[in-house]
Amino acid sequence: MTYEPTGRLLLTPVDQEAPLRVRRLRQLGLGERPDPAFDAFARRLAEVTAAPYAMVNFIDENRQFFAGLHTPTGTHSGTGLGAAAGGAGRYMARDHGYCPHVVVRRKALVLEDVCDYPRFAGNPVVDEIGIRSYLGAPLIDRTGTALGTVCVVDTEPRPWGRAGLETIKSMAAELVAQIHRREDGRL
Repeated sequence: MTYEPTGRLLLTPVDQEAPLRVRRLRQLGLGERPDPAFDAFARRLAEVTAAPYAMVNFIDENRQFFAGLHTPTGTHSGTGLGAAAGGAGRYMARDHGYCPHVVVRRKALVLEDVCDYPRFAGNPVVDEIGIRSYLGAPLIDRTGTALGTVCVVDTEPRPWGRAGLETIKSMAAELVAQIHRREDGRL
């Protein structure tokens, strides 16, 4: 485990690949502006999983950017998922949420109830936003770079199970194929 100088446990993993990821995202033209196709993908992801929130998330050294976002209200303004009046924004600090763990681990993560895991229960999104469950998978492109994630969250514990894990992994692979088609000029 990693600790900061004061002895407090750092909940967000060290990300050695961030500079490479940022270069690749810039090369692909991703991670800096909302994308209607990614919003549509997030909406479909929410429908498939019956989750209230779904994101296509690209991560740099300091923040997360939701290039695709679906919320129960359809609100996409503000500065974070828990923006004022319950609206959702496109940006979140890198130390909030669980996607940075997915990117560093390069593996899907299923948290049916985040409060069951001390490492994840202390994340700011639990108290500030009320997130109780998470399901996410990395977006690993043809260069081997983990660009970000696709994920869904809920404010209630969810029994995602094996079916949820397979669904999120399949959806991540589908989105990576879409990104490759864009890069190849076939979309």
